[in-house]
Amino acid sequence: MKSAPTFPVRSLLLCAVLLLGACSPKFNWREVRGKDASYSVLLPAKPATFARQIDLDGTQVTMTMTAAKVDDMVFAVGSATLPDAAKAQAALGAMKTALVKNINGTVKAEKTSAVANAQGSSASVDVEAVGSTRDGKAEVLFGHFVSQDREIYQVIVMGPEKAVSRENAETFIASFKHN
Repeated sequence: MKSAPTFPVRSLLLCAVLLLGACSPKFNWREVRGKDASYSVLLPAKPATFARQIDLDGTQVTMTMTAAKVDDMVFAVGSATLPDAAKAQAALGAMKTALVKNINGTVKAEKTSAVANAQGSSASVDVEAVGSTRDGKAEVLFGHFVSQDREIYQVIVMGPEKAVSRENAETFIASFKHN
């Protein structure tokens, strides 16, 4: 009885290991914590953080954005503090509307929720929208907008409709935790 040759099997395994080791993953998920706000999230690449003034239906706030880009897809978390909880809840709609307009979009799905308890009040809006860029390329937006007392957060994935997978968008959005 002959034993099976081991050289070709070992060679194939070695090649497979070397090939896997040489591949760099497109999505290199890493936990990131907010610098100016209390949250954590998984981002698919090394992020950049910046702050800018924005107008949310007449209320001027400084929004801090932490974002990572993979190809033409953007994964971002924005955070800001508003004067009171009522303005924070109202800001959710303003953020959603601005981002949908940014892609000349139409909302495909939307879900809202609100909770009031001893820790305060919170509300959220989840949205999926489709639209197009100025040059006519199909775009998709997955957004999760949250208010917690005076704090607001926008957690978004935006990019070419064919490139943004629902799985990656859900991984990113579900990883978002605020304290």
